Amino acid sequence: MKTITAAELDEKFDNGEDISEYLDWSKASRPNLELKHVDIDLPVWMLRDLDKEAERLGVTRESLMTQWIKERLEASRQSK
Repeated sequence: MKTITAAELDEKFDNGEDISEYLDWSKASRPNLELKHVDIDLPVWMLRDLDKEAERLGVTRESLMTQWIKERLEASRQSK
């Protein structure tokens, strides 16, 4: 693995260059990745609004819902 400064790494990343030779993939992890599929029934109007917002943000409906639920849970945790 090659070594460079954080600033050099940031610059290469920002320029869209391949930075994989500077990363130690053996130590990579994805915390809290265990997923569980759930089904949810929503009114059609809500799905339309979710899809509009997801398109506006350039994300999927699922990503938007996940982010909103995460934000709500974090806010709830902080208010306790």
